[in-house]
Order: sequence, then C-alpha cells, then structure tokens
Amino acid sequence: MPRSTPERAGDPAAVTRAVGELIRALGLDEAREPELRETPARVAELYRELFSGLELANEPDLATFPHAGQGDLVVVRDLPFYSLCVHHFVPFFGRALVAYLPGDTLVGISGAARLLQHYARRPQLQERLGKQVADHLERLLKPRGVAVVLEARHLCMEMRGVRTRGEVETRTLRGELADPRWAAALHLVPER
Repeated sequence: MPRSTPERAGDPAAVTRAVGELIRALGLDEAREPELRETPARVAELYRELFSGLELANEPDLATFPHAGQGDLVVVRDLPFYSLCVHHFVPFFGRALVAYLPGDTLVGISGAARLLQHYARRPQLQERLGKQVADHLERLLKPRGVAVVLEARHLCMEMRGVRTRGEVETRTLRGELADPRWAAALHLVPER
C-alpha cells in the first residue's frame, strides 16, 4: 500500500520535545549549559526546513512550454544539492547533472534545479533522489530520454565508520539517454 504524503511535514512541538529528550539522554544538562536551552526549538525549525520536500504544498509548480524540435538536448549541469542521509540523518551533498531529450514539451530552465531541491529536502538516499527527479520529469514532460547524474560526499562515511572522504556517483539513465552513444556525448562514461 503506497504511503501518503503529508500536507505538512511533522509536528514541530513533538520534534522539539523529542530533541530535548535526546539532549538529556546524551547526558547534557540545559541548566549547566545554557546555550542548549533553545536548541530543541532550533533543531525542530531546522528539520522543518530540511524536510520541507515531504510537504505536499511544497511540490514545485514547474512552467512548461510546447516544443517542436527533434534533435534538441537540454542539459543543466553543476546544480548543487544538500540532503540528509536516511540511515544516519547526517548530510550528504554534491552536484547534479540533469538532462533530457524533449518530446513535445519543455520545462523552464529552473525546473531541474527546483525538482532536485524539492526531492533533496527529505531524509534521502542518493540513488532514490536521482530516480525521483527522473520519474517527475518523465511524468511531466514525456521526454524521449532522461539522465540524472549525482556526485556527492556523504558525511556518514566521513564522520563515522571508515572515516574517509570519497565521492559517490549515481546515474539514472532512461529512454534514449540510456544509449551508450548519448552517455558518451554527455561525458557520462569514463574516457579510456
């Protein structure tokens, strides 16, 4: 059964209480460390912003335009994104490339960035983020092909466990853009 998306992400008062309990469970004392007094409310407000992609009302309303071309390729590169790892609630962040081969419809040039930001603002997996952006573009535009390439640093890997830096690259390639010739043209395939 599919999970419904809430009209509003979470309950700020409940998040504030839970963060206060977490602070106390960690052995911190708001009386001894007065800078912690407002931390539960600040964290609740932060999470409301970081998880705004869960709110139905925040789904981006993207401008679309009719398109008559045949060989056009739309590529938006170097889009920054920030998200929180669903496994540890620590940041992962990086850059994205979003490309599509239009059918009869184009999206405004800020559309790729708006979609990326919307889906990044929720507890997330990098692989799922690319798929969600590609799915949305396919539903909206019915393009001949879509590519979403994400390169990101994951603080869950850098701050814990192996404690080393590395970049994770994920690729969601659909339709004609899954063809290796297009992947090479977009520099999605490492050169040998």
